[in-house]
Amino acid sequence: MAQAKRKRTRKHRGTPAGTIERSGRTGRPRTREEAKKIARQRREDRFSKPPTWRASINRAAIAAAIFGVLVIILFQRSVAQGVALAAFMFLLYIPLGYGTDLMIYRFRQRRRQAQPK
Repeated sequence: MAQAKRKRTRKHRGTPAGTIERSGRTGRPRTREEAKKIARQRREDRFSKPPTWRASINRAAIAAAIFGVLVIILFQRSVAQGVALAAFMFLLYIPLGYGTDLMIYRFRQRRRQAQPK
């Protein structure tokens, strides 16, 4: 007969008192203020990293693909024209995206240095 209930994917550990603990973070739940503080710190860490060419290339590839599809669908151009324009836009988006990221990164760093602790 087929199993009606899905099996657990994580191990649970029973205690002598009969409570079940899950492996991992088993302490008390975070308060709302702690969660906000952690989220704020993670956001700050993410924005304090300098921009990378890899991120710019990935973003340019996604934008160029969307651009190519829109050219084909909305402007009813041939697939070859859409691919050619998308390739051109890809090459254009890479330095533009990196430059924009670098400008924003420098602005945030200046603002962070000027901010009193």
